[in-house]
Amino acid sequence: MHVSISSKCVGCGACSAINPEVFEIASNFAVVNPYYVSGNEESCIDAAIECPVKAIYISE
Repeated sequence: MHVSISSKCVGCGACSAINPEVFEIASNFAVVNPYYVSGNEESCIDAAIECPVKAIYISE
């Protein structure tokens, strides 16, 4: 699974609240730590669903 953040991100922190192992907020923008995506796929999907601006993209 590949997770990325688009430029639509507003840095609200919803993703990092759901999945702090994978997402962190740096300079008002979400950053993905790709090393922790494996094993956290479910919460990555949850974070993408809950993102208020739909800035999280997931692909295989």
